[in-house]
Amino acid sequence: MPPTEVFISHSSHDRVFADELVTVLTAHGVRVWYSPVNIQGAQHWQDEIGLALARCDWFLIVLSPNSTQCPSDRIWWVKNEVSYAMNEARLGGKIVPILLQPCEKKNLNWVIPQIQHIDFQNDFHEGCRTLLKIWGIDYVPK
Repeated sequence: MPPTEVFISHSSHDRVFADELVTVLTAHGVRVWYSPVNIQGAQHWQDEIGLALARCDWFLIVLSPNSTQCPSDRIWWVKNEVSYAMNEARLGGKIVPILLQPCEKKNLNWVIPQIQHIDFQNDFHEGCRTLLKIWGIDYVPK
């Protein structure tokens, strides 16, 4: 069953990839919460992130050195978003690590390396196909 809304946690340094992923998900009818799109000017962005985390029923985390390694100010928001998701019982089984590049996943949370990831390292289209399959959606490349 497709999600009601998917939260996408990522480093701003991985925005090109995240933009592509959001485009594919929305083209396939998946509603996403993605900070560059959903946070508008003059909004209290911390509040918007908190409201989205409380509302979304799936959580995707884009994993790369940008999201998992120091400097700590670069990963601070991603780490907080992951911590929130890991502590939400309603997200049990609904946290999906997206592996963009090899990285130290445990830097975000010690449980993340134990969750089966979706590999986007070598084939974006295959990664999309595998991700959408979770929700019973057939991938149609554009």
